[in-house]
Amino acid sequence: MTHSILTPADSNRIAAAVGTAESHANGEIVTVITRVSDSYGDIALAWSAAIAGLALLAMTLAPGFYGNLADSALGLWTHRWTPHDVMELALCVASVKFAATWLVLQWRPLRLRLVPGPIKSARVRARAAMVFRLAAQGRTQGATGVVIYLSMAERRAEIVADTTISDALSPQVWGDAMHAMLDHFRADRVADGVVAGVEAVGAILAQHVPSANKPTNELPDGPIEV
Repeated sequence: MTHSILTPADSNRIAAAVGTAESHANGEIVTVITRVSDSYGDIALAWSAAIAGLALLAMTLAPGFYGNLADSALGLWTHRWTPHDVMELALCVASVKFAATWLVLQWRPLRLRLVPGPIKSARVRARAAMVFRLAAQGRTQGATGVVIYLSMAERRAEIVADTTISDALSPQVWGDAMHAMLDHFRADRVADGVVAGVEAVGAILAQHVPSANKPTNELPDGPIEV
């Protein structure tokens, strides 16, 4: 059974912060937290293929060494290697290297450490955009939804806004809010980070899209865990 990321007290704090922020701005803030944004299974396969390829390259560069090693391991002291034998050995070595690497990379912490930073950022951004479409896009009368998305494993966050707000603000405006969140997240203060992000986003919205005939609360204030 997967335990919740936030405690009930944390969820209440975040909901209260969202309610306060929305009372001063024409925006609906939704907070979404996930443990990881992608399985990165393709990265595990890529590393496995790379390791297998390096093993084949090593055999190509030093065929005598690996041939003698195989003879010693298999007890083939007088064996004469044919092209067919060499191909079989190469296929066996590549298959073992591929399978062993793939199995090792099923341990998610190691797999995540081997994912390049730009790929993590791109996957988190793509997942945040998908979550925004499901949780906020088109669900407010004035297209005023804002999603604050946190991905725990990658230690990354994204802010995605609906058209009314994104048209009024440049993406760079969210920089301070991102820093406010990430400083807490990196210290494993998840709830504090979300609250800081909500307060920072609320301040930006209050300044640039202040409350004016704002309809009743249209989206949930409490955090969503996915």
